[in-house]
Amino acid sequence: MEFTRRVLLGGLAAVPFGLGGGTAAAARRPEVAARERWGAVPATSAIRVLDRAPDRIVVHHTGGANATDVSVEHAYELSRSIQRFHMEGRGWSDIGEQLTISRGGQVMEGRTGSLASIASGRLTVGAQVLGHNEHTLGIENEGTYMDVDVPDPLWASLAETCAWLCAAYDLDPGDAIVGHRDFNSTDCPGDVLYARLPELRQEVGALLGRRVRAVRRTRVAGRHGTFRRD
Repeated sequence: MEFTRRVLLGGLAAVPFGLGGGTAAAARRPEVAARERWGAVPATSAIRVLDRAPDRIVVHHTGGANATDVSVEHAYELSRSIQRFHMEGRGWSDIGEQLTISRGGQVMEGRTGSLASIASGRLTVGAQVLGHNEHTLGIENEGTYMDVDVPDPLWASLAETCAWLCAAYDLDPGDAIVGHRDFNSTDCPGDVLYARLPELRQEVGALLGRRVRAVRRTRVAGRHGTFRRD
């Protein structure tokens, strides 16, 4: 079954939600291809689900080729190839991230149960940020963004997806949206995409109908370990 806007959050009507106690317009929800749609293989062991929301949405890049094929078929093969690499190459039980976005802007469910967890306000524990998987949700973006920019279709889907997640989990985009390098020593999600995260937070805020204050993030120690925040 493919999870559509109506299935996940009941259409595009404006709804109230917290986000710091205010009421904002509902975000547009992306069309998300469930695992069955893109041909995932079953996880090799049970995937943990925590009865709580994540507090960070982590933006990744795949670090692979900047493909020119923007078809749905390519997007589904992308998800299959990532799952094969994570399971066969790294020995994991399933694909690591909860969501994947292709350069064509297609959004796919990643780890088993991710869509059901989002719909119920829970967290399917991924394997995408070392030491921080129990409080973060990861979005894998196809491509390498060290010195090239993100294509417009991917960017639009990333903003829409982050807005949907912030609404679903009652998160403030100014605080919640971070890059992989904010937690671990890595180039991910690339210099260019990372530099655009402040813009992403503002765009997500606009989709939610709220102002997002600009923040400066520095590396500090927290209860989940060392990471960057304002």
